[in-house]
Amino acid sequence: MEISHIIGYILAVFVGITLGLLGSGGSILSVPILVYVMGVEPILATAYSLFVVGTTALFGGVQKAKQQLVDFKKVVLFGVPTILAVFLTRKFIVPNIPEVIFSTTSFTLHKSVLIMVVFAIVMIAASIRMIKPLKEKIINDDSKLNYIAIFYQGLFIGLVAGFVGAGGGFLIIPALLFLAKTPMKMAVGTSLFIVSVQSLIGFIGDIRPEQNLDWNLIIIFTVCSIIGVFIGSYLSKKIEGEKLKTGFGWFVLAMGIYIIIKETFFGNI
Repeated sequence: MEISHIIGYILAVFVGITLGLLGSGGSILSVPILVYVMGVEPILATAYSLFVVGTTALFGGVQKAKQQLVDFKKVVLFGVPTILAVFLTRKFIVPNIPEVIFSTTSFTLHKSVLIMVVFAIVMIAASIRMIKPLKEKIINDDSKLNYIAIFYQGLFIGLVAGFVGAGGGFLIIPALLFLAKTPMKMAVGTSLFIVSVQSLIGFIGDIRPEQNLDWNLIIIFTVCSIIGVFIGSYLSKKIEGEKLKTGFGWFVLAMGIYIIIKETFFGNI
């Protein structure tokens, strides 16, 4: 086994820890690990990541459900419009975006750069709201839910997640917190189930007959990530929900800034 693969599998544990602790962040970590550490071609890495994150999130979600930290009503409320939007975006919108969006003698905007910059901007916007302290404690109160707003928010999350090829947990968590009035630890478990279904359906939709998938790599990476999700879930019991929310916000902000810098200044390196 190559040393780069060993390092990649070790880092896969941290992908699972992030999912178990925060209910998100899997795709943000797994795609760079697969591409830059393990040398997987970027398009395949996206497909691999969907399987890894989807399977890992499912294991984490089942564990959270046993702890009664999953609101299945909200899984359905957000999951249905989100999955619908992901499917339509991956099927019809993304394939029809031209490879070169804009070009001059000194600058060319490629499809991949546009997708990543949009991804980063949305991440930064979501992170700012997460970092701000709550003025009042969030109480799980379904009687005050705005179901129409939740449906449209689910469509938006699916559109963004499908556009950038991610699980969308970085958007699902804030939506569960502020729109669906879900406490942080309950939001983590609920997010895991939504991310799981969305990612696995995305993986199935992305599979092409001509693709040669390295199932040995996928399975080992996934097993390592599943080990990590159990570690992350255990650690979440020791950390307060507000601290989790703030830490998650800073993490997403840092990753968003990194992506913008990399894609705009070092995209060709």
